[in-house]
Amino acid sequence: MTTALTLITSTGDDGDRILTVSGEIDMSNATDLGVALDRERAAGTALTVDLTGVTYVDSAGLAVLFDRAASGDLRLTAPRLLDRVLRVSGLAEVAKVLIR
Repeated sequence: MTTALTLITSTGDDGDRILTVSGEIDMSNATDLGVALDRERAAGTALTVDLTGVTYVDSAGLAVLFDRAASGDLRLTAPRLLDRVLRVSGLAEVAKVLIR
């Protein structure tokens, strides 16, 4: 059973936007993530995507993150659980990634 995807936006102390993502990112909800990323990036401030609550990401989720990273500055904060998939996929080379 898939853990539901939760997307929460907030503003950091520096005024930059933070999109906090939790649950599992897969082909059933990757579009929702893309829509949220596009909405937050349209605000015009820097965006950090906090993935520390994500327990799984499949190729559809990675594709959304790759697409948004290729179109501009994207910062990701991720748990150690996702470190390997972010490195092996190459996403860590096109986005700024902080592993916590």
